[in-house]
Amino acid sequence: MFAERTGYIVWFSDAKAAKGLDKYGTLHYLSRKMQYAVMYMNADVAEEAVRNLQRLPFVKKIERSYRNEIKTEYEKNEPDKTRFYSL
Repeated sequence: MFAERTGYIVWFSDAKAAKGLDKYGTLHYLSRKMQYAVMYMNADVAEEAVRNLQRLPFVKKIERSYRNEIKTEYEKNEPDKTRFYSL
């Protein structure tokens, strides 16, 4: 139903020109102070978009985000002790 999305962190040198990054994917966050942008794009077109982004003169480097690979299901191996402290 939903396309697989991949996140990228794009480091740039010109914040005004970085506003044009939205034509390569969804621009999620743009930091002018630290000069980076977080963007998401479909995984099937990500390689081509990254190649095109690297050709831009204001782009310093591009890093892939590993957020979707982080485990988000947590286990609690110890029993809940809050019932001992209730009134």
